Amino acid sequence: MSDKVKFELEFVIHASPQLLYQYISTPSGLSEWYADNVNSRGEMFTFIWDGAEEQAKMLKRKSDEFVKLAWEENEDDSFFEMRIIVDEITKDVSLFITDFAEEDEVDEAKMLWENQVSDLKQVLGST
Repeated sequence: MSDKVKFELEFVIHASPQLLYQYISTPSGLSEWYADNVNSRGEMFTFIWDGAEEQAKMLKRKSDEFVKLAWEENEDDSFFEMRIIVDEITKDVSLFITDFAEEDEVDEAKMLWENQVSDLKQVLGST
């Protein structure tokens, strides 16, 4: 197990859970905001950025609620999860991100997620 630390981020998204789920769980949705291109074969997802490919395995998913993936090259138990949370009272929809990074890279990883989710909000028209 490496010394990766877990971190969590929450973003309010003005979109329905059903629509948001399509953008976090499908190759076409993910390629709109998360990577340049995304392909999948079964539970394996290939993410492509600037010609570089990374493989992730879908560990769990629940329709309209969350997806949990793990990068293939990981030597540890780390994963990343995108969970849709709906506030019972206000009905506000949030995207709750759980991820892991080396201790000295957490701020950079958080910034990367903030940029990615900003792109997602633009695609959804949720500013």
